Amino acid sequence: MITLLVFTLCSVVCAAADAFSLPNVNATFSKSPKAFNIHVDRNFIDETRQRAAHSRAPVFIGATGEGPSSENFTAVRDYWANEYDWNKTEASINKKFKQFTTIVEPVIEKKTYPVPLHFVHHRSSRKDAIPLLFIHGWPGSFLEVGNIIDGLTNPPNRSVPAFHVVAPSIPGFGFSPAPQHPGFGPVETSHAFNALMNQLGYDKYVIQGGDFGGVILRFQAHNFPKNVVSALSNFWIIQPGENDIRKLSEGLATPDEVTYIKVLETYINQASGYRILQETQPLTAAFALSDSPLGNAMWIYALMAEVIDPSIMAWTPEEIITWSMMYYIQGPYGGLRFYREVGNDGALEGPDFGTLPLVEVPVAISQFPYDITYRMPLDWAQRGGNVIKRNVHEHGGHFAAYEVPGLLLQDIWEWFGNKELSGTKAFGR
Repeated sequence: MITLLVFTLCSVVCAAADAFSLPNVNATFSKSPKAFNIHVDRNFIDETRQRAAHSRAPVFIGATGEGPSSENFTAVRDYWANEYDWNKTEASINKKFKQFTTIVEPVIEKKTYPVPLHFVHHRSSRKDAIPLLFIHGWPGSFLEVGNIIDGLTNPPNRSVPAFHVVAPSIPGFGFSPAPQHPGFGPVETSHAFNALMNQLGYDKYVIQGGDFGGVILRFQAHNFPKNVVSALSNFWIIQPGENDIRKLSEGLATPDEVTYIKVLETYINQASGYRILQETQPLTAAFALSDSPLGNAMWIYALMAEVIDPSIMAWTPEEIITWSMMYYIQGPYGGLRFYREVGNDGALEGPDFGTLPLVEVPVAISQFPYDITYRMPLDWAQRGGNVIKRNVHEHGGHFAAYEVPGLLLQDIWEWFGNKELSGTKAFGR
């Protein structure tokens, strides 16, 4: 009986700190932050390249709109087999980011759970710097912060705020070990990330996030309003209600409402197949994607390709492979099934988006034309909480920090720089 009770209390994650490890990576986790450099087993890297080189292609029949093209497949396969250099990529990531591992112990429903985390932590030299938690999503990773981290820690002048930046990997993503049992979703992640900020000495902080980061930040701001001072989301989603759809059918919707509903309906009806599978049958997908590095790369590229502004960028084979490796190295199952946990926590309801907790701290939102939150009206956004400012951009997409860093930086500087509106006067700096 006692054994069963102990197992139940620790079932969300591994029970013992010394049990934490990361497949194919030389990594250790302890109860205080330790400097970390990525070092992936070279036998695994060689095997991965061989698997990619010998990948079997589907029989293409000339259909369009069903996924990546035969040209995409061939270009990535050939680059991976003949040119891609993981050693160079690994060294570049290690040089660019100050990385750490740790174990945090959040208290969830009066129980303490050890959670191993990988995170980036760059401190500003400015004494008035504000702690900022950057949260990525799927199919992204901590790599997304790379194009804005210098602008956040070392802004061009003192007229805009500076930040101490913390960018963790969600458990199961990048180099944070995946939970070993069901039940670890955005609610639990919010507890873990708040515990991380507290462990680093940041009892008050702001959050910026998109995709799952935009979901987690809403749970985190709701659960920890004394710690989260303010937030800026580039993925603030509100599911249209029956009255909204009625207004649209009667021709009473505003131009912004029409655009937002049509963008969201197009995504749900034509482009969300991956999400339904990952929410309902993630293990089914994981069997295939764990075995085929190129299949895994094509799976995430299918979404990556649709949510960027083609006038600004196109994904290179180098980027597609590296982003996919942030899942393939430890195995993609943990990242895939996070969708199931998001659904269990109420943020997804079948093909639709669900109801997220009300956020009372001040929030700004940023919208980009190649993302599904584009042109959602401010009054709709306010259904989800204290949304004060709305930024609508003419360029950019889902991965704003990576794709249009200058635009997102400007939004971050302006929002958190307004101490009265954003609430950052709480830092007293």
